[in-house]
This record gives sequence, structure tokens and C-alpha cells, in this order.
Amino acid sequence: MEDILNKAYEEGTKVATQGNVASYIPELEKGNPEDVGFVIMDLKGNYKARGQYLKSFTLQSITKVITLLLALEDIGEEEVFKHVHMEPTGDPFNSIMSFEVKNPEKPFNPMINAGAMVVTSLIHGEEKKEKIQRILEFTSLLTGNLETRYDRTVYESEKATGNRNRSLAYFMKSTGIMKGDPEEILDLYFMQCSILGNCKDIATIGAVLAGNGIHPETGERVIRKENARIVKTIMTTCGMYDASGEFAVSCGVPAKSGVGGGILGAVPGRCGIGTFGPALDAKGNSTAGIRMMEYLSRKLDLSIF
Repeated sequence: MEDILNKAYEEGTKVATQGNVASYIPELEKGNPEDVGFVIMDLKGNYKARGQYLKSFTLQSITKVITLLLALEDIGEEEVFKHVHMEPTGDPFNSIMSFEVKNPEKPFNPMINAGAMVVTSLIHGEEKKEKIQRILEFTSLLTGNLETRYDRTVYESEKATGNRNRSLAYFMKSTGIMKGDPEEILDLYFMQCSILGNCKDIATIGAVLAGNGIHPETGERVIRKENARIVKTIMTTCGMYDASGEFAVSCGVPAKSGVGGGILGAVPGRCGIGTFGPALDAKGNSTAGIRMMEYLSRKLDLSIF
């Protein structure tokens, strides 16, 4: 096992600088491509780690998993999916054209930006301050990290440069998809994406999902079994942006990536995985993270297919 872990880390470092650090959010451009690490955690909370696994990074789109779970816990499957489909799309995660032309009545799925913003708007809370506090507390519940917070500098950077997300929000407001004030929802969404975590945190979330809602460290149920099943399924079909099909073939693990360089994996009944590598491929997924997850999947027979 130790040799497999060492080799997985080595494989990740080989390709760590082959991608590009996200530059459309200026603060993310400061990431070091050589900061590579991962954690694999079983359903009892035991874990193995390599590299920079405790280095904090903003979770970005990995938080779409968190807010989808929270919305499902708050209002249930039927109500959530009145507002967003659960279908994969072959278009980029921030595409406007595909949304307007192909599917204008509601976003394709909760893992693209438009869908995630709608899901975030559904979370219980009277105003932005209450909602972000609930998202942070729920993240802490899932990770076991009681110091969960968002990075204000990254949040402000995203807010200042998030024009495409702003366009999506106002388009959805114009069609009646998005309820409430678009600026309030955008602000909350930018805060959500700026939540900080590390490989251990996201591996723990992965283990919660892998264990059908049971927290690996406490043995307590923190989410409903059915909600864990729904989210793992959507991660499998939609979680790696428009590379989800390719990733399902090469790795076969329900996963969700973020442009901060993280990838969360959940192997049903077995383990959670958290990887980190800031350099991204053309689809917005971590080059090192994909390589490490593919290696671990092959050597440990993790594919669900």
C-alpha cells in the first residue's frame, strides 16, 4: 500500500506543472503548481496522506457538492429539482450559449455555475449573512474542521471579476428561473466558492458520501442516505465539467473538481479521496489530481464500473 501511495504522489508531481493555474480569478493565479498532495480516508476515519495535504486552498466548485447536499437536506429532492435538471452537458461549466439555446427553462445540473447559483439561492436563511453562516457550519459538520471560513481576498477577487457569472444570474432572473436579488445570490455564491479547505477536509466529505451519510470520524449520521446517493450520482455524470465522461472511463470514481486545484472523490462503501494540484488542464481540472486519482483507481481497483 505504501508503495502505491508513493507512486501515486510521484505520478502527480510529474504532471503538476503541465497545466496552467487559473488566471481568470486574479488571486488564484498566485497558486504554486508544485504544491501537490492527497489524502485517502476509509470509512472509519483512518487516512493515508502524501505531499502538501494540509495546505489550504479555496474549494471553488467543490462547494457545489456541499450546497447541493444542504439544499437537499433543507427542502428535499422534489423541490430542488423543480429548479435545476440533473442531466450532464458537454459544454463548459460557465457556458451562456448552451443554457440560453438548449435549455432555457432551468440549468442542466447543479454542478455547472448556473445550476449551482440556483441551488445556493434555495438554501434556508433570511439573508446572505445567515445563509453563508449555515453553509460554513454545514461544511464544518461534514469535514470535522471547526475553523472553516472563507478567504475574503479571493472572494473580493471573484466578485470584482465574475462578469460571466453575473451575466448568467441576470439571464436567469430575466426568465424567472432565479428568485430573489441576483446581486445578493452572486455575493453568496462568491463567498461559498472562496471557502478554504485542504485534502483531508475534502477526503472527509468524500468518506461521508462513500459511507452513505455516516461521518467517518464520529460514526454519526450527518446527511440522509438518499441525499448521499443522489449527490454521488450527479458527481459521476457531471462532477468533472465537460470531461466527466472521460474521467468516468479512466478513473470511475464519483468526483467533483474545483479551479482552486482540488478534487473530491467518493468511492461507495470504501473511501473518500482528496487531491490538490493548482495547475489545471483545458477543462478546468487539476492535472496532478487527475493523474493521482487515476493511478489510485487502477492500483486499488476503485472504479465503480
